Amino acid sequence: MTDPTPPVQASQQQTFRIGEEFGTPKKNLPPLKVIVAGIAIILLAWGIAAFIQRPQALASGSLDEVNSAEIPNQHAVMVAMNVSVHNNGTKPFWIKTITADLQTADQSYSADAASAVDFDRYYQAFPVLKPSALAPLQREAKISSGEQTRGTILVSFPVTPEVFAARKSLRVTIQPYDQPVPLVLTK
Repeated sequence: MTDPTPPVQASQQQTFRIGEEFGTPKKNLPPLKVIVAGIAIILLAWGIAAFIQRPQALASGSLDEVNSAEIPNQHAVMVAMNVSVHNNGTKPFWIKTITADLQTADQSYSADAASAVDFDRYYQAFPVLKPSALAPLQREAKISSGEQTRGTILVSFPVTPEVFAARKSLRVTIQPYDQPVPLVLTK
């Protein structure tokens, strides 16, 4: 008897490769263009969300008036600055720290604001600072939502009056307790 099925020719045989069938990136993953496009869309959405949600200062203000007096024999100046602060936020603005930064032609200086209990003593020593002074702007002060306050801060910088007068910039930084972004006032 002869076999009724015709013989299979060698060219018609298919080889079965199990490695190609399962577990190869070419078979299991989407095309590279789709992956790159998906990653780009995710990064773009993340960037937009980060830009929109970035922390912003909830208060605004201005550095209104600056007066200085030379500290005799110390190569330094005492500076009185009047500042205005307006709370634009929905919760109180509690002042944690107040610092001032001076940028001269060749150096930067930083100083913490003097304590309010020392103001009278400084005004006695430097009467030129007193005429335009307001009530001291104090650490731990609370500015309620929608309210504004004005006050004076006193700082000392180790520069001559001439260097202070020729300054590049003067900046006051008011850091609140519960907000990540400080209020920065420049003049």
